[in-house]
Amino acid sequence: MPSATATAARATAPVRQARTPAPGLFLTLLAVCSAVTAANIYLAAPLLPLMARDFGTAPSAIAWIASVAQLGYAVGLLFFAPLGDSVNRRRLVAGLTLVTALALGASAAAPGAAALAAAVFVASAATVIPQLLVPLVAERAPAERRARHVAAVIAGLFAGIVAARVVGGPAGQAFGWRWVFAGAAVLTLALGLATAVVLPSRRRREGPLFAGLLALPSVLRSSPELWRACVRQAGMFGAWSALWTSLALLLTGPEYGLSIATAGLFGLFGLTASAVAPLAGGLVDRFGAARVVRSAYLIAAVSVPLFWLGGHVLWALFAAAVAVHAALVASHVANQTLALTATSTPATANTAYVVAGFAGGAAASALAGTAYSHFGWGGVCVVAGVWLVLGWGVTAVRR
Repeated sequence: MPSATATAARATAPVRQARTPAPGLFLTLLAVCSAVTAANIYLAAPLLPLMARDFGTAPSAIAWIASVAQLGYAVGLLFFAPLGDSVNRRRLVAGLTLVTALALGASAAAPGAAALAAAVFVASAATVIPQLLVPLVAERAPAERRARHVAAVIAGLFAGIVAARVVGGPAGQAFGWRWVFAGAAVLTLALGLATAVVLPSRRRREGPLFAGLLALPSVLRSSPELWRACVRQAGMFGAWSALWTSLALLLTGPEYGLSIATAGLFGLFGLTASAVAPLAGGLVDRFGAARVVRSAYLIAAVSVPLFWLGGHVLWALFAAAVAVHAALVASHVANQTLALTATSTPATANTAYVVAGFAGGAAASALAGTAYSHFGWGGVCVVAGVWLVLGWGVTAVRR
């Protein structure tokens, strides 16, 4: 009898630990937390002119800091996101929240570009919380509505990216770029800890701590669908990153001569992503991921010449911004849903997927900064076009 009682207790314990708020409130909190934490990766981009002025250099000379943020995020995903398959999510999210807040505070106090880049790298590496939450949402969602639920969190993530540009630029001009990082530290601490409180606290799977990281190569080899999703999103995200991280340089440069605050408002076009995400989720649930990704690539291909024309014509820049955000989020919802369901280890598969995307983004934005310095806005558009060709072409020729 004692052993039967112990067995019953063990069977019911995970249920008590996993008790969470109502589904709608839970999903909303996760989406808001994703928005706040995702914004940290893109804080530097709209503030580059202010940082350059403070450090006594040209904006193009420190454009690489935006790439450091994306590279840091990719590294953090590689080491921390696979832990979602094995460790206590509540403790992991709480710990990463504290590290992110401290690193953002260090960014606010950085005396020079090198120190700022180091602090931004650490903050971005630790702010991987959204990619710990997305697999949880996919697991809890009904199969017929899985893409819609994933899309809700992705919508929050993109809303944070937009806020980083729209709010970060004007706030930096009004109060200084250092206060933007300090404010981000406070928001991250509050939302991250609030989310950690409501997460399931049970350990999910026994085994070595970094078993998920070690399993990444075999997971990719064993799942052609996951490999295809990784490469295609790397191409799409690289094209978007090349254009979006360089846009502040174009808008505040001699061609348009906008103020930093006005250029930051241009990020409002990124709200297209948050609006498209639920629609994309419904389309994936109805028609499948492959069709949605194909359509997204066609839209992105149209946006690149529009961006090139937008180097001189403002209306083309408006249209291109809407198109590229719609393409990016539709591709992301489809590819990430596919990645989360392609294997029996969703957190590990999601790690491979997002690391591939952000590695592609970091490489493209780094090349875009160099291209802008040597060839102007046209060079940035060429980098974006090349990334789209690589993302689709590699997966088209290799089955």
